[in-house]
Amino acid sequence: MNRDRQKFRSIRLAKVAIAAVGLAILGIDARGETAIVEGYSTGTKSRDGLGRYYFGREIAHFMSHEAAPWLDRPEREREERPDLVIESLRLKPGDRVADLGCGTGYFSSRLAKAVGPRGVVYGVEIQAEMLKILKVRMSEQGIANVVGVLGSVDDPGLPEPVDLVLIVDVYHEMSHPAEMIAAVCRHLKPGGRIAFVEYRAEDPEVPIKRLHKMTEAQIRREMTVQPLDFVETVSTLPRQHLVVFRKRPDPVR
Repeated sequence: MNRDRQKFRSIRLAKVAIAAVGLAILGIDARGETAIVEGYSTGTKSRDGLGRYYFGREIAHFMSHEAAPWLDRPEREREERPDLVIESLRLKPGDRVADLGCGTGYFSSRLAKAVGPRGVVYGVEIQAEMLKILKVRMSEQGIANVVGVLGSVDDPGLPEPVDLVLIVDVYHEMSHPAEMIAAVCRHLKPGGRIAFVEYRAEDPEVPIKRLHKMTEAQIRREMTVQPLDFVETVSTLPRQHLVVFRKRPDPVR
């Protein structure tokens, strides 16, 4: 009993110290033990945010499935130029790809055509309602190589390693970005890539709420704790940037 009390007291003191410096929070590691995850802090909660910060950025609320029609708005083709996104990814026939936070499958369908019938696209969502919509949309379009996957807030739950993970307008809403991207890296093939598409916070003319935009510098800063190397930033999109990273080779033992 005394040992349990001492353990509880140690954890409580650690929480106090962490909250004071605002650099990390307590999490649970893969073995179910308490671990410190760097980069997190708590602070003022804004209207569109969680009051939970990562490297100084307040994490935004995620979009509910009830707002799904917004993902398929006609003007999105002009505002986001998905054709340029797909072209920039330089996918090959037969590639395995994950569309993380796929929503209604707006990009999943385009990815499916790019990888061809020998390829597979895993549409990953944490909302089962979105996956139901995804299934209907893919059926309506006659697309057979998109597979819905119900992930969690800290793991996409992919059934096999993939060549690319595409994250469109979703990363800024992840409640556990450090854990999720670490899990994504584990699901990547050697040399696999992660591509982030986010509205440019550097541009005040982009008509998106502040917490739903990110600067390139912020994205790159947050990836410094992951086993990733920066590859390129594509800046030809009307309102967003496409920031690409590649999984770093495992160290030689």
